[in-house]
Amino acid sequence: MKIARVVGNVVATRKDDRLVGKKILVVQILIPDPEGELEPVRSVDGFEVSVDLIGSGVGEYVVICNGSSARAAAGATDAPIDSVIVGHIDTVDIDTRYSKR
Repeated sequence: MKIARVVGNVVATRKDDRLVGKKILVVQILIPDPEGELEPVRSVDGFEVSVDLIGSGVGEYVVICNGSSARAAAGATDAPIDSVIVGHIDTVDIDTRYSKR
């Protein structure tokens, strides 16, 4: 699982039938900096398109999962889903003694 922030919406009027009715959002992956604050991953891989399972909105901090776990969470093991939002984050408390990179 990863921590992310919802940064946008995806509108796709034509898509795989198994994605019809699913809300799709753009999320930015976050990692802790040395002081324990969350900062965006600064690379091409820093953004993902995720299926929203819980009613998320732009600006919210979320938990995402990927791969077969994402498809299982979405209840669609045969769907072309690689990332899903599975939780809203209220707070993150990082003990900087253990978060050295």
